[in-house]
Amino acid sequence: MPPRNVVPKPVQRPHPPLWVACSRRDTILMAAREGIGALSFAFIDPEEAARWMQDYRETMAAECVPIGPAVNPNVACVTPMMLCDDEEEALRRGLEGANFFGYSLAHYYVFGDHRPGVTDVWEEFVEKRSALGYSPETDLALRQERLGAKVASGDTSGLRGAIGTPEQVREFLRRYEDAGVDQVIFVLQAGRNRHDHIMESIERFGRDILPEFAERHDAAESEKAKVFEPIIEAALARREQQLAERPHPELPQDYSMLAIPKQMVENMDNDMGREIIDKIADESAGGDGDTMRNLLG
Repeated sequence: MPPRNVVPKPVQRPHPPLWVACSRRDTILMAAREGIGALSFAFIDPEEAARWMQDYRETMAAECVPIGPAVNPNVACVTPMMLCDDEEEALRRGLEGANFFGYSLAHYYVFGDHRPGVTDVWEEFVEKRSALGYSPETDLALRQERLGAKVASGDTSGLRGAIGTPEQVREFLRRYEDAGVDQVIFVLQAGRNRHDHIMESIERFGRDILPEFAERHDAAESEKAKVFEPIIEAALARREQQLAERPHPELPQDYSMLAIPKQMVENMDNDMGREIIDKIADESAGGDGDTMRNLLG
């Protein structure tokens, strides 16, 4: 996309933080180079997230030239969540919805043949889940000694994430905290998950799990700021140098933005269409719009 002047400009100061959704390591590195927060939809386990975090920090320190006037050095991970005192009941309540969320993403972005208003993704999921590895059965998840973003069996996989007892979820989130992940975003409202189960989980999380992490938040943010202060300072200096050398992004040579009907005519290489477009232009310049009115009926 060529450079654009986006208006109105943001009023917020400092500039609103910029984020980019990431599902691959390459995009994480791009986010670091651009000074953008990385929102991971890859459902990665905490131990894998630690490697992504290291790559993100190292790339930002070495190469970052912020695309915006501020740096957002944050990484967020998305994971399914459902809480219950009984692990098997938590899985019964949340695992099917979590796996449907993963399946629906793959439907739209990988293998789906979607007819808007016709395709029923849920019914497709129900029919295909066993063959594609999105089984709602809890035995796969119960084999795992620790919670993980993925539940694997053979060549198939499904999502579990933070679905389990409060103590299991607390331990799972400590691993993300140790990996240096800044935010964890929970997916609860997927598939046919029940509203009362979702609300119960949110309440339990806020009461029984969140306070521990909230107690450490300010100190962790202070330590992180010390680490990133020189990195951000160097990145903004590189941006200032770049702006001094090239104040504005350059448009491609001979770039022009065609009106949509004109672009359609050019794509079809249609001479009659060109004549009609030219006639409309001439008439409009003279205050006459008969041709356009006739085309519009």
